[in-house]
Amino acid sequence: MSTYRIASIPGDGIGVDVTAEARQVLDRAGEVHGFRLEWTEFDWSCERYTKTGRMMPEDGIDQLRPFDGILLGAVGFPGVPDHVSLWGLLIPIRRAFAQYVNLRPVRLLPGTTSVLAGREADELEMVIVRENTEGEYSQIGGRHNAGQPGEFAVQESIFTRVGVERIIRFAFELARTRSGRVCSATKSNGIIHTMPFWDEVFAEVAAAYPDVHSEQTHIDALAARMVQHPDRLDVVVGSNLFGDILSDLAAAVTGGLGMAPSGNVNPPGEYPSMFEAVHGSAPDIAGQGIANPVAQILAGAMMLEHLGEKTAAAAVQKAVEEVLAAGSVATPDLGGKSTTTELGAAITDALA
Repeated sequence: MSTYRIASIPGDGIGVDVTAEARQVLDRAGEVHGFRLEWTEFDWSCERYTKTGRMMPEDGIDQLRPFDGILLGAVGFPGVPDHVSLWGLLIPIRRAFAQYVNLRPVRLLPGTTSVLAGREADELEMVIVRENTEGEYSQIGGRHNAGQPGEFAVQESIFTRVGVERIIRFAFELARTRSGRVCSATKSNGIIHTMPFWDEVFAEVAAAYPDVHSEQTHIDALAARMVQHPDRLDVVVGSNLFGDILSDLAAAVTGGLGMAPSGNVNPPGEYPSMFEAVHGSAPDIAGQGIANPVAQILAGAMMLEHLGEKTAAAAVQKAVEEVLAAGSVATPDLGGKSTTTELGAAITDALA
């Protein structure tokens, strides 16, 4: 029996509740499919920050390095600025472990309804491939003349040839396993240096994949297409900022953030990859037991697939779909009255 060492970071708010349910489902998948997950839990969170001044200890990255995977709950809570929580935990992990692919599959699941009228499930399925370690999310810059009339802020974007080429190539390789279509998000008509560079590299990579249909679209027009003609999109590749925005929009049109998983992936497997729900910590409903655990459960399924347990990953996906399609167990965001625990238990039972 294979054993995988998994670091669990439940985080804040509803992250704690949904991570508990995801772990239960994944443990059951292991029992059914002949592997075991050995969990180690870390209390790294905004709560920890308020007590210690750090989201994670100084040697946090070294503590995570031996693990086969990381399951991260939502992070963020009132009183701790978002840039503190993000740059104190999530981004350092992504960069230390070269998790340069942020993979966000989105689709309309059974039992859910899109905000787009008249759209069927087969029209609402795509995957956002987001560059995850550079781009617009840079630490280079600063604020000057604080508090003065001439105060200003400078934020630099970093686009390297290595970083841009590898994320675009990943998108093309992924497209070969799907519909054979890639759309690049750009804004080269307004952003004069980084986006033309992105476009040039995209064209170079596209030339090596004549079997894949490629196009590039300005992000404003692409956002409109995602709402008006989502059926025309499959694999969408974008920079750190553009991919972040588009993946949340894609999740919104396919049933909501509560249904969307994501992976921070190190494709070569040199370091552990990290999986999480797209949604935040939702402090307004934290502790009420009504959060939807589906996104975190599906993030766990992505982790199983990345670990090579593809049959188990597919079984978890199928169990989620069966429970949602039945509709008898549903959290309030899905129109039901069930609790987080009840929905998690139903999905666990469906794996029998």
